[in-house]
Amino acid sequence: MKKKVLIHSIVFSPDGVSTAYLYNDIALKFKESGYDVTVLTTTPHYNVLADALKKQPMQSKLFGLFYESNFKGIKVIHVPQKKFKQTSLRILGFIYWHILSFFLGLFEKRVDVIISPSPPLSIGLINIILSRLIGAKVIYNVQEIYPDFLIEQGSLKSKPLILVLKWIERVVYNQSDAVITIDSVFYDSIINRFKNKSKLHVIPNFVDTDLYKPMDPVSVILDKSLFPDNPETLKVMYAGNIGHAQDWKPLIEAAIQLKEESIEFFIIGEGVLKEYVESQVRLHKLSNVHVLPYQPRELMPSLIAYSDLQFIFMAPEMEANGFPSKVYTIMACAKPLLICSGKDTPIYKFLNDKNCAYLVQDRELATKVEKIVSILRNADKSTLKEMGWLGLHEIDTNYSKHQVTIKYVNLVEELFTKQ
Repeated sequence: MKKKVLIHSIVFSPDGVSTAYLYNDIALKFKESGYDVTVLTTTPHYNVLADALKKQPMQSKLFGLFYESNFKGIKVIHVPQKKFKQTSLRILGFIYWHILSFFLGLFEKRVDVIISPSPPLSIGLINIILSRLIGAKVIYNVQEIYPDFLIEQGSLKSKPLILVLKWIERVVYNQSDAVITIDSVFYDSIINRFKNKSKLHVIPNFVDTDLYKPMDPVSVILDKSLFPDNPETLKVMYAGNIGHAQDWKPLIEAAIQLKEESIEFFIIGEGVLKEYVESQVRLHKLSNVHVLPYQPRELMPSLIAYSDLQFIFMAPEMEANGFPSKVYTIMACAKPLLICSGKDTPIYKFLNDKNCAYLVQDRELATKVEKIVSILRNADKSTLKEMGWLGLHEIDTNYSKHQVTIKYVNLVEELFTKQ
């Protein structure tokens, strides 16, 4: 009889965010490897894509208490969820999702292993309780370190709540059958929080190299009114969430200093700080900065191909506890990066010896901006191309979808072999 994997994640297809895409591929690898796979998730609410909803329609169950859909032969159970602006409503929705997903998981038959990514940390606790009741093993995937991430961001200051979350973290790490983290920096940060250190494994994130790959500029199809053909201009781009995890001040300051030069900045996406970025562009009359709406995932290879250089400026208070998965997609498309992040952070350590990125580790804003401006003024397009190809080689060697997803399958098989 096939072993059954229950993937319990706050996002999954047809939601259009990076963790959803990541776990779509992990789910498919388990199915391909002969496992019975079910996914327990929410209705799309982070990045709702009309085309994706058409391809994967959801059917109401029990008068809308939950929904079901089919993702390439995999059953997906969706608990209704909305992206409320009001904090109290978000909390209520979050609690509702936890309770209902717990009971839906309880009624799933003969589950052998439950896999879930963070955030949220609480999903790990729910799955440990669930696993004890249904006799399954549990694997928890640390995509971001909580509660450290919230504390350093400044959004979590309540000492009693911090103590509770740290207790949950200890329980999740030590009661799970295995914990996966995505790189050596994360590993070093949390390894001493384990009683049994052999439970912690490093499996990096990956990129779908079938989708993300180099494109001939001639084959790039984009709206010319938004992305004009300017071969002499250096095109510097960021595409993703415009939020607190990024540091927008150095970008604005650099754009001010470079506003009279042949350098254009493209900021593509949505997020809580988009209005702030747009207001700064208006305030400083930055005609060299273009803030554009979210573009479909299928256009990302074209967007990356259109650019000469991709930038990621990490917010200092959050840079130690997160790793942007877009790093892999950019490298897979053979484009170089311009990174602002501290020396001991995951993104800096990952890229430091790859020769495919400019790395700015300075903390002081003026120094940081000075280095960014110098890099952009002296950027040579032939050098940028060479850097891009070095990044692609690294991805092909170590971080393709096919190479990494099988490590999840191998870990599950290893857990059952130890029985």
